[in-house]
Amino acid sequence: MKIIIAILVFGLIVLIHELGHFVFARLNGIAVQDFSIGMGPRLCGFHAFGTQFSVRLFPIGGVCMMLGENEDQNTTDERSFYAKGVWQRISVLFAGPGFNFILAFLFSVIIIASVGFDPAKVVEVTENGPAAKAGLQAGDVITKINHSGISLGKEVEGYFNSHEITEEPIRITVKRDGEKVKLTLVPELYDRYLLGFSYYADESKPAEVSALSEGYPMAAAGLKVEDVITKVNDTTIQTGKDLMDYFDGTPLTGEAMEVTYRRDGKETTVSVTPKVFTGYTVGFSYNLAREDANAWETLKYSVAEVKYWIVETGRGLARLFTGKIKSDEIGSAVAIVDIIGDTYEANIEYGIKDTVLSILYITVFLSANIGVMNLLPIPALDGGKLLFCAIEVVRGKPVDREKEGMVHFIGLVILLILMVFLIFNDVRNIFFK
Repeated sequence: MKIIIAILVFGLIVLIHELGHFVFARLNGIAVQDFSIGMGPRLCGFHAFGTQFSVRLFPIGGVCMMLGENEDQNTTDERSFYAKGVWQRISVLFAGPGFNFILAFLFSVIIIASVGFDPAKVVEVTENGPAAKAGLQAGDVITKINHSGISLGKEVEGYFNSHEITEEPIRITVKRDGEKVKLTLVPELYDRYLLGFSYYADESKPAEVSALSEGYPMAAAGLKVEDVITKVNDTTIQTGKDLMDYFDGTPLTGEAMEVTYRRDGKETTVSVTPKVFTGYTVGFSYNLAREDANAWETLKYSVAEVKYWIVETGRGLARLFTGKIKSDEIGSAVAIVDIIGDTYEANIEYGIKDTVLSILYITVFLSANIGVMNLLPIPALDGGKLLFCAIEVVRGKPVDREKEGMVHFIGLVILLILMVFLIFNDVRNIFFK
């Protein structure tokens, strides 16, 4: 079942992307010859509106082939892609990623209307710490950190995860009693004990491990992502909120602690000694829990949700290009299908509603991610074709079609080689680790 769910979700994302190209092609009078979901041999299909619609064997992509896109076709036909003006072509190319962003927004609306949003609210300010000295107060709502606009609690987390905290001052803008307040916070050195993991602090779900830091105590003790923590010392943990409350009331020290976790129905208890970390602190904690939203807030924060995932995708790409992401951390469509399937399995025991919302949430992330990836200025991708359109706008005339076609062909070959590598990588990681 999880494979079927995963293929359907991934197929929906691809369908919406290609539908964007199709709709704007037709609006601009461009003939679409082939509209396919999947790659490889055709399983089924039909012919309508001058287009062959197909479902193909391998669920790893899709095609919206327009008349004139192949260099050996007649591009003088008024229904061909290259017979249209540059701004018409730009609209068609951008429509695919644009529809992905729209899908992410619509699903975000459903999620936030159902379970609320996570406001970027200051929860606690350490006494005599940097935030307290700067004048930050519990209840302040963060709207900006340096040059980054903030709407959600997860955006605060994303900012600090992607920006190293040093002694450099941090400019923070907050909303307090309806007014904007600007503060300057100077981080301070401190010693902090860490276990090196994060978890979902949800009051309706168990304390499931969402990430582990290599070389830190929890990973060294053998815990893995998706393990569920059920007990810490003598305290029973039933939800992620219970675990957050435990750590809030019992700060970590250098003393060993007993952690019990559940994996595949079996509980294991390990001894974990927090590791001291010397670094800079900002001296405040922020909200990651969700609260109810009215109609306006639902729309407003749905836009913020999509923006968050677009920004996070960009940060991930930056880490990739700077060598901070290992090759085995990069995935293909196979990895995406596996992630969706795992999400289904992890949530189905908590009911249909939780399962649907979790799948919608990961669909928001994936749809925004695929939208961004397709806008990269890489030959053969939408972004690569948009780059040639931009050059045409600047030059006032198009690049030679044969040369452009050769560039896209080379890009396609490279992408296919990369795809084979990533699929091999995913199969190895999923089935042989």
